[in-house]
Amino acid sequence: MRKTYFSTALSGALFAAVLCGPALAQSNPSAEQLINQLKPDGSLSATTRGIKPISPGETPVPAMQASPASMPAMSAPVAAPQAMPAEPSANLMVDFAMGSANLTPQAKATLDQLGQALTSQQLAAYNFKIVGHTDTTGNADANQVLSEQRADAVKSYLQSKFGVAGSRLQASGVGEADLAVQTPPNTPNRQNRRVEIINIGQ
Repeated sequence: MRKTYFSTALSGALFAAVLCGPALAQSNPSAEQLINQLKPDGSLSATTRGIKPISPGETPVPAMQASPASMPAMSAPVAAPQAMPAEPSANLMVDFAMGSANLTPQAKATLDQLGQALTSQQLAAYNFKIVGHTDTTGNADANQVLSEQRADAVKSYLQSKFGVAGSRLQASGVGEADLAVQTPPNTPNRQNRRVEIINIGQ
């Protein structure tokens, strides 16, 4: 009886590890996922969501029309302005040494996925903006400088290891001005310490 209970418990633990392990370990997207996020046709635009295409040979049902006599006088319709589609982007949790722009081994592993994506056939023709972000820990002016240095560090790594042309990459930082998670001052938050990659076209 005791042996059966131990075997059942062990099987349950292994099953939970199989389910939870990859999800907990992978906090950043893979190269393939980054390609899908950063390529221009990686997602549907807001203007096409919810539109049902008409199948070949299918006749659309005409809308009911009122006779001219029963229609009230109406002014000419004004076309609503169409929103410009957002530039494809991705957020990466890039781990730096505390208070510095030095890349940790974990950061390099994350950027290796990005480097593979940017040098892929699908993204090789595009230019990208690298935007550094910080959390609210410390001085805002110092965080601004630190975010710029970290964006430059990411750019340098992609150039040196993957041969990404510097002309394809624009590095900038916004400090704590654009938080992913709103927090009070002097609040450590890993989601806010991130690097944003934006496809800015060809």
